[in-house]
Amino acid sequence: MAKKTQEQLAAFTEPARLKLKYKEIVPQLIERFGYKNPMEVPKLVKIVMNMGLGADKDNPKGIEAAVGDLAIIAGQKPVITKAKKSVANFKVRQGMNIGAKVTLRGDRMFYFADKLINIVLPRVRDFRGVSDSSFDGRGNYAMGLKEQLIFPEINYDDVDKVRGMDIVFVTTAKTDEEAKALLELLGMPFARD
Repeated sequence: MAKKTQEQLAAFTEPARLKLKYKEIVPQLIERFGYKNPMEVPKLVKIVMNMGLGADKDNPKGIEAAVGDLAIIAGQKPVITKAKKSVANFKVRQGMNIGAKVTLRGDRMFYFADKLINIVLPRVRDFRGVSDSSFDGRGNYAMGLKEQLIFPEINYDDVDKVRGMDIVFVTTAKTDEEAKALLELLGMPFARD
């Protein structure tokens, strides 16, 4: 086994910091919302990252570059999404490649969330916090990033085009208030009004 691979594996042997932090905040959530059963406490289930291709849908190299960027950011190979219906106005036919997505679960999810909250978001220019109005009513939170360059793994010289992405935090929370409390306690920097 190559030395680099052993070092990468060693990084994943210790538990994620955010996973340990979650165990610390469970009593706070129980006290705040009065849960009778510890299984009621909301959890982070998965993080879904989606990158639409837009004008690059006809360019195979653009698709390849977007998939490569998403793979580097997520640490996992993305799935290429295809159009479900044909839309003449957008010159999209059914079955065309229109984007890429990655679903992170378990430790990878916690590693990515930790990196996003503590390293990536503070690198955004004029950052004042993420919007707290992007909850969907069922306890899930969606946010968008305008460029992939804010991730430290992306080499600026290798980027052919700036692409944005959507990131969705899926939780077991039943209300937006519970989901916001969970993400806030995990360290998500919500904007102060």
